[in-house]
Amino acid sequence: MKAVILAGGFGTRIGEETHLIPKPMIEIGSQPILWHIMKILSACGIQEFIICLGYKGHVIKEYFANYSLYKSDVTLDMAANETTYHTNKAEPWKVTLIDTGEHTETGGRIKRIQDYIGAETFCMTYGDGLSNVDMKQLFAFHRQHGKLATVTAVQPPGRFGSLVLREEQVVEFQEKPAGDGGWINGGFFVLEPAVFDLIEGDSSVWETDVLTRLVSSNQLAAYRHEGFWHPMDTLRDKKKLVELWQNHNAPWKVW
Repeated sequence: MKAVILAGGFGTRIGEETHLIPKPMIEIGSQPILWHIMKILSACGIQEFIICLGYKGHVIKEYFANYSLYKSDVTLDMAANETTYHTNKAEPWKVTLIDTGEHTETGGRIKRIQDYIGAETFCMTYGDGLSNVDMKQLFAFHRQHGKLATVTAVQPPGRFGSLVLREEQVVEFQEKPAGDGGWINGGFFVLEPAVFDLIEGDSSVWETDVLTRLVSSNQLAAYRHEGFWHPMDTLRDKKKLVELWQNHNAPWKVW
């Protein structure tokens, strides 16, 4: 199965980081969040990736163009202009990098990579969210219900601590309680190629236009994931994910 990763947005809500690099290249530890997402997918056997580029896509191209060099011990013969690789610790990934346009909407980006998918089931996710979702169970769930699309439904974490009050008296403090119990789109889709027929062009928004069409035709199923899920929408989110990684307490590290 191939994995499509949307990595072309502007990331305006975390502009402190994205004025120089695209959002999927923001680092957690020594590697970009894009690498963490690929490791999650690779852990369940996916080794072929199609990455939809847009804003500052050249940064992602340069990263993967030099990936084997980063991951290897090498000898550089300057006079002969030769590079000898002694070890290669790079993952066995095949990565296709497609420029899908700087201003293309999310649905349009997916439409643009149709020729690289063919007639097979594929998965799709965003380049800015981490989870410990069981991908093998997700795939099995998708095969079982037989619809065109499966979305991973998650319950977002609470953003702020809350006070329990009795008149003017604070009787309890809850630090970042769970959200309101609602389910949201957590990414990590499994899709049949027929979904391409529902995307009209570059202006199609996946989250509204396409998902609405799937719902109206009863072709969207939800896989409920009650484990870890966390986006990287803001600087606060980034700091939280970095803290988890540095403390060796990263629930998404399933590899």
